[in-house]
Amino acid sequence: MRKTTLTTALLAAMSLVILGQIACQPAPDTNRSDSVAATNENFSREVVDTAAIEAELLRIENDWPRVVREKDVTAVGRIEADDAVFIYPDGSMGNKEQDLKDMASGNMTADSIEMKDLQVKVLDKDAAVVVGHNVIKNGRYKLPDGKVIDITGEYRFVDTFARRNGEWKLVAGASTKIAAPAASASPAAKASPAASPAASPVVKASPAASPARKASPAVKAPATTSPPAPKTTP
Repeated sequence: MRKTTLTTALLAAMSLVILGQIACQPAPDTNRSDSVAATNENFSREVVDTAAIEAELLRIENDWPRVVREKDVTAVGRIEADDAVFIYPDGSMGNKEQDLKDMASGNMTADSIEMKDLQVKVLDKDAAVVVGHNVIKNGRYKLPDGKVIDITGEYRFVDTFARRNGEWKLVAGASTKIAAPAASASPAAKASPAASPAASPVVKASPAASPARKASPAVKAPATTSPPAPKTTP
């Protein structure tokens, strides 16, 4: 009987201790989980300084005329990614290696290169696209066989940049020559009324004008038989 009483007393004491511990625990904070989740979301959300990215990429693009004029090989090597790829107006492709050769040899020359209508589309903190329009006056490109091609004209281009190890690199680019607007055809002359039932047959219209001349390829890294694209960001 005594043993049973002691056991009951011990169980009662243990129950009191457990209840006391439960009572001492703070009530769950239903708001805390939401607050923590919101804080984590804010930390995980990347901060994009759009204005700073735009300013840097516009600086790079607007420096291109100087790079060509001064044959600044160092600038090309710094800005273009080693795995960069380029597509020129004639459909040929180029790369950084060819750009460096062209810059060092002075294969491309021009009286002036004007950068216009530059627009930066920031994708995230490490990627952006630049579209623009450049005008080349008295541009020349020397082919490997020594032949010089006229690359004067206006071009549209799109450049893709990626930030690698904290530096913006040109990873891809494409350009196309702007075709001159077609001249509007003069209105057709009104047919004179037939002089008699046996009017002379209608004169057959002359064939359409010959197709527009294929635009010169852009002046960047040339293919073996084509000049490179006129726009390569340094």
